[in-house]
Amino acid sequence: MMYKYETHCHSSQCSRCGRSTSQELVKAYSEAGYAGLVLTDHFIFGNTAVPRDLPWETRMQCYYDAYLDARKAAEGLDFDVIFGIEHAYGDGKEVLIYGIDLPFLLSNPDIPELTLDELVARVHAYGGIVVQAHPYRERSYVNMSVGPRADIVDGIEVYNVYNKPGEDKKALALSAQKDYILTCGGDIHTAADPNIGSAGILLPRRVHDEKEFVAALKQRSHGFIVQGNVVDRIQEADLP
Repeated sequence: MMYKYETHCHSSQCSRCGRSTSQELVKAYSEAGYAGLVLTDHFIFGNTAVPRDLPWETRMQCYYDAYLDARKAAEGLDFDVIFGIEHAYGDGKEVLIYGIDLPFLLSNPDIPELTLDELVARVHAYGGIVVQAHPYRERSYVNMSVGPRADIVDGIEVYNVYNKPGEDKKALALSAQKDYILTCGGDIHTAADPNIGSAGILLPRRVHDEKEFVAALKQRSHGFIVQGNVVDRIQEADLP
C-alpha cells in the first residue's frame, strides 16, 4: 500500500494568497484520500500574511500555530501533518524547506540576514533538506535571467500544478544533472481547489513528523502523482 502526501500548500493564516485555513485544507485532503500534507506557508520574504513588524518569536509562533491548528483538525481523521516553509530568497525564486521546526526557527533569529547558502547549511546541520520550488516558473515578479540554485539544493520540484506548459519539463531536465530528490506539489491555496488530488508523492509507509518525512524522501523510494496520475518514475511525457 502506498500513502499519498501533498508536499506544497498554503494556509490563509500565514500566506497572504491563501484562501482556506490549515484546518480546512486538512479536511479537503483527507476527503481526497491523502494520508497527509506538508504545510509550506510563505515565509518572511515571501507573500506572507504574518505581520513583519512583530517580534521574531511571535512571528515564528504564527507559522507554527497554523501547523498546530492543522494537527488538531487531523486528530480524528488519521491524517499526518508535517511542518515546512516556502522561503523566497530573491529575484522571485523560492525553495521548500523540510525537516525544520519551531525550535530551529527560534534559535536562528538572524535568518533575515543570511544568504541562501548560509541558510541551507544550517538546515542541513539540523537534518533538514531544501527543494527548489517551481524552478522555471515564468511570472512578472520572477527574474528569469537568474537560474535556480541547483548547486546547493537537495531536490527539485519537477511538477507543480500551477506551472505553465513546458516549465516542468525544464525542471525535469535540470533534475537529471545529479541524483536529486524529486517532488511534485499542488501549490494549493484553497480547500475548494478542484486540483486537490492532482499532485503529490506516494510513500510506502506513513510518516508522522518532519524527521520521518525527510528520511522517507532521502530514501528515494516514493512514487509520484502527476496530473492526477500515479507513476513510479516521472518522464517528460507525463508533464504538461
